[in-house]
Amino acid sequence: MTDRTATAVDTDRLPPVLPAVAAAAVAALPPRLHKRLDAAVERLAGAPVGPVDGGVSVDCGPESLVTLTPGATGAVTDPHQARCSCLLAPRCLHRAAVLLACPVADPATHPDPASTAAASSTPGRADEGTGRTGRTRKSAGAAGGAAPTKAQRAAAGALWRAAAAVLAAGVPAAGAVPQAELLRAAHGARLAGLPRAESAALRTVRGLRAQRGRQNGHRLAELVEVLHDLLYVAGRLAAGDADPALVGVLRRAYQPDGTLEVHGVCREPVISATGYAGVVTHLVAADGRQLSFGDVKPGGPDRARDCARAVTEMGAVAVNHAVLARGGLRITGTTVSPDGRLGAGKGVRATPLAGTDWSTGPLAHLFARPLAEVVTAQLATDDPEDPARAGTALFGGDLMVVGAVGDQVLARELAPATDAGRERAPVPDGPVIRLVPVDSHPMLAHVANLRRLASRPGLRVRVVGRLDPDRASTLRPLAVGPVPGVAATLRLPADWHGRADLGYDEIQGGHLPPRDPAETTEPVLAVGADAVAESPLWRVRRLVELAVSGGRRAVAEAARGDGTGLAGPLRRAGFTTAAALTTALADESDRRGRDVFGRRTDPDPDRYAWAWLAATAHLAAAERELIRSSWTTPPVG
Repeated sequence: MTDRTATAVDTDRLPPVLPAVAAAAVAALPPRLHKRLDAAVERLAGAPVGPVDGGVSVDCGPESLVTLTPGATGAVTDPHQARCSCLLAPRCLHRAAVLLACPVADPATHPDPASTAAASSTPGRADEGTGRTGRTRKSAGAAGGAAPTKAQRAAAGALWRAAAAVLAAGVPAAGAVPQAELLRAAHGARLAGLPRAESAALRTVRGLRAQRGRQNGHRLAELVEVLHDLLYVAGRLAAGDADPALVGVLRRAYQPDGTLEVHGVCREPVISATGYAGVVTHLVAADGRQLSFGDVKPGGPDRARDCARAVTEMGAVAVNHAVLARGGLRITGTTVSPDGRLGAGKGVRATPLAGTDWSTGPLAHLFARPLAEVVTAQLATDDPEDPARAGTALFGGDLMVVGAVGDQVLARELAPATDAGRERAPVPDGPVIRLVPVDSHPMLAHVANLRRLASRPGLRVRVVGRLDPDRASTLRPLAVGPVPGVAATLRLPADWHGRADLGYDEIQGGHLPPRDPAETTEPVLAVGADAVAESPLWRVRRLVELAVSGGRRAVAEAARGDGTGLAGPLRRAGFTTAAALTTALADESDRRGRDVFGRRTDPDPDRYAWAWLAATAHLAAAERELIRSSWTTPPVG
């Protein structure tokens, strides 16, 4: 029996669906139903959903009950796992709408049983795994600099056409049918062995859905970034580019990693815009890899705050996050995801290790390089899913607090330690570094702790955090500790083991050194202008974001309204290439040809997509260079 007494449909309660299943459902629809598909998906917001044996059901109206029965992986991986009770099933509007309303499943996490069986039966495919981080060998067609195969170029071409159509239409018009085309092309990329292109396509679909649904916490800039990556990879592969980085690596959700020794770095409270909260403990393995172990579940800010000393099961062991962040574990039978998350399966065994100081062992590698060198390496990573990219990987440095502006703590990087004296001086002519809160929620301690640090100019502090990839010389700190061998530094309790988690631990006045009159009487150093925010490149960003949010027509209308005022400020500021590319994008957006009879024809989406891609790629490179230089160039003014 089906329970029809259920609440309104919630996509979080629906199982994920493989891209191929959702795309096939849309392809099976008669063309006359395509225009009704978006409205059908929107109507599901008020449709009742309830549990059934082995799955869930969605009531789409009289005699229209869609039942989803996911497989062993928890996802719908076969068309037969989605059934509708109406007479037109399986080529019905209800079934296709429900499948498109479900989250997009990651094929690496929820593999298709048929494709998995085919892959395992193919000679030589079973032993392609080479890494300990859930990655497999690059596809044979493009590995080692070989040109993409004919099948790979065809798959990349299909992805390019689907992505170019989405770009020309814009978010409002990129509904169910364009998304289904992207899902179909993503499945083709998977079959052709193009994991990076497939991943970019799936993230584009998720971004389109988030933007169309106006989900909290989703930024248009994120969709611009992922659509740029999709067009960049698909366009170059379709043209026969032999760069192996364009192919990417095949990823698995979790892969056995044998025995690991991990050491705690810090805890980070998590409050997501999608209704999840908890804590993530960041770790460093003995081989230097950055790993994490989290306890993030549905909840709000209260759960994130209460997880300060949360106990999470790791196999047969109960792990206290507060203890793990200042200690370590020797783990056997563990699994690790591509982004470094530790699994907690039943076969995992763990024994505690003594805590290590940030200055010793593998944790010392976080502070081994100058900040400018670390930032340059992170900004050079162009794969948005690489865990070493800017804004994702942790790094550390020794800083001296010089003051505050608003919610920002101003600091300078300390020069390497010498035997000349105990007080380390800042790097001569070094930039002013901005420390901004990771999360400003009042239930967390980030803001209060940064204010406490700012109250002691001259304080030397060791910081672990992430680079803010969108702002000049900005660091988002997660934890702080005393600088070894320095007097004017933090004096933390012994049970804190030389570190304070800024989201949880509360720094008190007694943890700070006495005020230094010489430091407090010196004027606060002037903060240089944010090189990214103050540059005229915001005009380019506004146009490329408008292209995604409004489509080709919106760009043409905006360009006609701005006239020559769009490129002029860019040229006067020296951004001549940006001015030329922006002008080319504006011109292409309004270009329409004529057929042999003189009638206006539909514009070419390929030329427009290439113009947008060129402007977006140059914008990303220019902003990245401005941010990189902000970590090496002293402020002006």
